[in-house]
Amino acid sequence: MTNHNWKVFVLVVLLTVGAIVVDMPATINWRQWTFTRPQIPGRDLEIKEGLDLAGGTRLTLQADMTNIPLAERNNALASLKSIVERRVNMFGVSEPLIQTAKTNNDYRLIVELAGVTDAQQALDLIGKTAELTFRETAASESADIATAAAQMFGPYQILTNLSGRDLQKATPAFDQRTSEPIIQLTFTSDGAKKFAEITKRNLNKQVAIFLDNQVVMAPTVQTVIADGQAIISGKFTAAQTKELSIQLNAGALPAPVKVLSQKTIPPNLGQDSINKSLLAGAVGLGIVALFMITNYGKLGLFADLALIIYSLLVLAIFKLVPVTLTLAGIAGFILSIGMAVDANILVFERMREEIRWGRNKLAAMELGFVRAFPSIRDSNFSSLITCAILFWFGTGPIKGFAVTLAIGILVSLFTAIVVTRTLLRLAAKYV
Repeated sequence: MTNHNWKVFVLVVLLTVGAIVVDMPATINWRQWTFTRPQIPGRDLEIKEGLDLAGGTRLTLQADMTNIPLAERNNALASLKSIVERRVNMFGVSEPLIQTAKTNNDYRLIVELAGVTDAQQALDLIGKTAELTFRETAASESADIATAAAQMFGPYQILTNLSGRDLQKATPAFDQRTSEPIIQLTFTSDGAKKFAEITKRNLNKQVAIFLDNQVVMAPTVQTVIADGQAIISGKFTAAQTKELSIQLNAGALPAPVKVLSQKTIPPNLGQDSINKSLLAGAVGLGIVALFMITNYGKLGLFADLALIIYSLLVLAIFKLVPVTLTLAGIAGFILSIGMAVDANILVFERMREEIRWGRNKLAAMELGFVRAFPSIRDSNFSSLITCAILFWFGTGPIKGFAVTLAIGILVSLFTAIVVTRTLLRLAAKYV
């Protein structure tokens, strides 16, 4: 082998070892030996599962368009979908499926949330908007008004001109001194000016922060705050600060929604699907490997070794991206296993032709790869175009199928052209 071939071989070995490390469980215990997989900061390197595998919640919501002009209802439904999608994405749900449906004057939203088994939690997240207001302490002009305001807002009766509309970002965090969960508020430039004016005229006085007309804190202003930064604290849990931040960031829904149906899908159904998919993948891989050995002998063994490397690399990429696996995504992966050996078959058949034409094995091997490559490139490129179309126009599981198939195609090109070729060059005299 040339020096270049050795470098490629070392690269293949390193990639394979890295893929094995990523693919293995987080911790392996064997007798007295324990291995803990290295972690990537902020990543758990676990397979992300969709609704049909992990279980979750499916909601059918109906939008009330009564107060929205007829000409604007389609835009309102699209806006509703966008806001719900943004809330769900900020909540961290894996591959949510959010679709709209319209029949005459019936406007619906179908929401599938993988891993969310608490339907009420999902409804609170989707259908609720947190209203943020700031109030000052002051006497009202009318005694009747003062009495009514005191009953609702306590001593904080004056509504300031600062509200959630002036909010640029709300972020869940922890107080550095007390370690309690808090929400950090960052206002827009206009909101920062309003906040500075409020703190200036309320030095040594209390300014109350209300969420949904409920006071959550009423700090005493110690100094003028001109940088547009504030915090909300008040015996929150970490989960509550995360959900409140999502609601504050997402904005109001363009139309109220009501639940038509809700269904919780248990994860045990998904586990059964996973088991059957794994069995199908193992059977498919075994049949393909047997076919290659039967038809191409020693060449087939090298193709099978490349196929194993291919499977390790694809699974590692799924974890690193990460790709959320659904049944459709697993189907794409299983389909790509068969496609992974297509290139090897084209090369091996071309090698046989070269040998029949009088070439020696080494020359036939090199010419087989060179002359088969245009066909391999064009066939895989056409498949990638199909994946791009499916991803662009598809939703949810269809996109998952397109992504897993595209990743499989790209990796199969690498393993068929680079890995198999390098292995054959290494063992040329044995084949």
